Amino acid sequence: MRIGIFTDTYPPYINGVSTSIAMLEKGLREKGHEVYIVTVNPDNMEYKYEENDHIIRIPGIPIGIYDYRLTGIYPIRAINKIKKWNLDIIHSHTEFGIGTFARIIAKQYDIPLVHTYHTMYEDYVYYITKGYFDKSSKKIVEYLTKFYCDKTTKELIVPSKKTYDLFTQKYKVEKTIHLVPTGIDTERFYKEKFKESAIDSIRDELGIKKDDFVILYVGRLAHEKSVDFLIKAQVDLVKKYPNCKLVVVGSGPDYENFLELSESLKLANNIIFTNAIPYDEVPSYYQLANIFATASTTETQGLTVVEAMAASKPVVCVNDESFNCVVVDGLNGHLFENKKDYIGCVSDLIEHPQKCAKLAGQARIAAEKYSLKYYAEQVLDVYKAALAGVKKEPGLFDKLIHAVKKSDDE
Repeated sequence: MRIGIFTDTYPPYINGVSTSIAMLEKGLREKGHEVYIVTVNPDNMEYKYEENDHIIRIPGIPIGIYDYRLTGIYPIRAINKIKKWNLDIIHSHTEFGIGTFARIIAKQYDIPLVHTYHTMYEDYVYYITKGYFDKSSKKIVEYLTKFYCDKTTKELIVPSKKTYDLFTQKYKVEKTIHLVPTGIDTERFYKEKFKESAIDSIRDELGIKKDDFVILYVGRLAHEKSVDFLIKAQVDLVKKYPNCKLVVVGSGPDYENFLELSESLKLANNIIFTNAIPYDEVPSYYQLANIFATASTTETQGLTVVEAMAASKPVVCVNDESFNCVVVDGLNGHLFENKKDYIGCVSDLIEHPQKCAKLAGQARIAAEKYSLKYYAEQVLDVYKAALAGVKKEPGLFDKLIHAVKKSDDE
């Protein structure tokens, strides 16, 4: 199958959507399919084609939200190249810019369009409105989401029950919605992949001792991720357990704010900020931790939770629909409702190391159902549903072959 993936974010840019696409691409190629990428050029305003990897990078302009860039909806230079790809399916991963382009190409060349909805846009409206017209802005977001995801696609994929409920219960979308959790390359995070000496080196660099109890957070540092919750809770944890440290891996618009909050609470010795870490190095940092924690309620799935579990780390996370289908309280981690719950969950694992080890083993087992193999298989099933009943018009070459055969028969 020849598959075109259209996305506004793709490596080397790192975020959840980018990781999801990279994992899907790898899984599909391992199954023998041809994958073609149409994305944004994150570095400059130039068109770029990477022939060996079948990647078109289209120039776009910054829009002021993180490092995202918005492209035109019909970049002429890319069209002839895409036409030669002779795609069987188009899979879009964004609603705007490149996503609109995907819809136009799908319509123009009669190619079935599958779309994955990754982002809970209502949680990000404030980046544009700054708190003004919040209610009306969310209605606009709802209208646009329903238009892009319901009216212009043949099949729709969502990564979690949380997003499934958004479409079925709030947006009242009646079409078939495929719940397909994003897969990860679980083997990248297996603890046996890492030498203890390499992990010790990172510990030394960060000032972590062997007997420290390490809570890890990995992700973008923005206020909707609720990293401040983890920072403030650390005050109470440190009073009970002076060797408890929070390691925050990542960067983002609120990096400096979180750093200042940590310093104002006099937690500089118990909260360590690594800033951004190269993608290939991130798995090593999971091995520093005793547990992984997150309080974010704005995820559509939360891939870092699955990564932590693949690394054999129990997860302590807020009881949110993005997580509670992955984390089973008391089996592979803990779910909490508030700060008191969170402190209780962490305290339980600090005071009962055997329980922590047992949850770690179960976490590794639970992560396996999110492996690349299963992810690619589920997405391929959606592609087959999109292709069902689709009969393409024969191309010029097919018509010539038919004409020659007819001539021979006569």
